[in-house]
Formats: sequence, C-alpha cells, structure tokens
Amino acid sequence: MHDHYASERLASYADVLAGELPETWTSTHLPPDAKDDLTELADRIWDLDLVAASLAEHPLQQAAVLSRPDGAQLVLLDRHDERAGFLIAAVAPRALPDEAYRAVPEPNGIALADDPFLCAEHVAGDLLARYDSALAQVRHNALGGIQPSQPERVVLTWQADGSVATAPVNDRAGAILVAHGFVQDPPSGIYLLSGDDTRAQARALREIGPQLDALGMGTALQHPAGRTAPTSAPASMPPSPASSRTLATRAR
Repeated sequence: MHDHYASERLASYADVLAGELPETWTSTHLPPDAKDDLTELADRIWDLDLVAASLAEHPLQQAAVLSRPDGAQLVLLDRHDERAGFLIAAVAPRALPDEAYRAVPEPNGIALADDPFLCAEHVAGDLLARYDSALAQVRHNALGGIQPSQPERVVLTWQADGSVATAPVNDRAGAILVAHGFVQDPPSGIYLLSGDDTRAQARALREIGPQLDALGMGTALQHPAGRTAPTSAPASMPPSPASSRTLATRAR
C-alpha cells in the first residue's frame, strides 16, 4: 500500500522549495496512479549520476515537478537511503530533438536535506545554474546560429530574414522582451523580434538595453557573417565571443 504521508511530505516540500527559488516556479505532484506521466517524466530526467543510479534500482513511483514559465522543469523524487530528504534533478525539454543534446554535459542532480528553506539556495547556486547553462546550449543547438545567453547577459542574434532571436535564461528578461515586441516559442524558449519594420525593431533594441541593465543583465548583439545591423541599432551591444567549454555526450 502506498504511504500517503510520504506523498504529502514530498508535495509539501516541493511547494515550499518552489516558493523559495529565484524567478517564478510552480509545483505539481504526480501520485503513484499517474503511471503514464511518471513513465514519460522518468525518460526525460537529465542525469547520468546520482539520480540515474537511484532510478536504476528504484523506478519512479511518485514525483513533484517544479516548472518555470519559460519551460524549465526540475523533478523532486524520493531518496531511497538511510538519510532524510530528497533527490532533485533537471528535466530535459520535451520538444527539442535528440541531436540538440549532443556534446552538452548533463546538469546532474543533487541530494537535498530535509529542509527546503535551507536547500533552496543550494539548488539555485548549483543545480539550477548548471541547468540554465545546459538549457541555453541545447536551445542554441536546436536553432543553429542563436548564441546562448547567460544569467548576467542576454545575447541577441541577427537572423537571415532580418529578425533578431534570443534565448534569455530567466522570465524577468523574457517579460521585458515580450513587452517590446518579441514573440516566444515556448518549446524552444527562443524569443523572436520581427524585422518587418526596421525602425520599430531598432527602437525596441535600444529600449530593452537600459531595462535589462536595471536587472543586472547586460546585452550583446551577434552579427552573422555577411550581415550588417541597421545603423540605428544600439552601439552599446558588441558581439559576444562564443564561449569555450569541455563538452560530453548526452545519453538517456
């Protein structure tokens, strides 16, 4: 028989943790009878270390999914050892192709003590930071040519059709982009600003800079070879050099 106390404890922990994490997160509990959802979720857990080892011995029987408006998700699951607490792992986006994950290191999960208030900072500074970096890289791979943004900088990339694309790593930046005409593609997390009206486009690019700066985020504008930005685009957004990383192969 399923332990209802364990379910309530997991759900309550997830609710508190979601409220303590930076940005906006919501929590959804998946009980043991949600078998199809649990099976699909288990297949998307983005881990080849601690959590993968646990799932190999203890198939997912229940979980709590923490979701952010930009599509990012974390999963909280039971810890099958003598210690109190839970395991938490990143969830791979559902809509992106497997090829996008090639050469992107897994943002492996971590163990949490039995205090969501104390553990929230650990999640934000460790797992969430690595997850956001991996997400940006995977989204970049899925839509070739779009440079990944970082928590402290939004990278905008000119497209061949004259539009500007970007993949910010948090919903505060996303809200500013949407307010200035960018349209988000939820599965990929990519925001696109049309180039049909170049005056409006240039004005939007000028205006988002100071607003992102007020949040502690810089901006960088990528100019693909053979394309020149409109002269009215903000001069304060120089191209950003591609970051160098040591990459591993993802396998699920």
